[in-house]
Amino acid sequence: MAEGKYPINLWVNEDRYAKLQAAGLAHMCKEAMAGLKVIYVYANDAQRDKILQVIPQAKFDSATTKSIELIPRKQKDKIFDLVIQKKSIDVLDDFLKMF
Repeated sequence: MAEGKYPINLWVNEDRYAKLQAAGLAHMCKEAMAGLKVIYVYANDAQRDKILQVIPQAKFDSATTKSIELIPRKQKDKIFDLVIQKKSIDVLDDFLKMF
């Protein structure tokens, strides 16, 4: 069975965009609805399962978007900070080491 790629949506406001620009990562933003910007951090199967285990309120949308939803803002802020620190969207292994 092929390993999946499951997005976590990190919405980018002006403050976050400025941080991304300073880190040279503004190109990672994608235009979303109504001019909002988003960064997609992808989880593999094992990371998805671990996130759902350690963050009880997180849910996996298996019906439509195949994305990981309802991660609390505090946790998403940690993921975003890791993106800035590592200059990469491949940060979920480091994020999951916090649990």
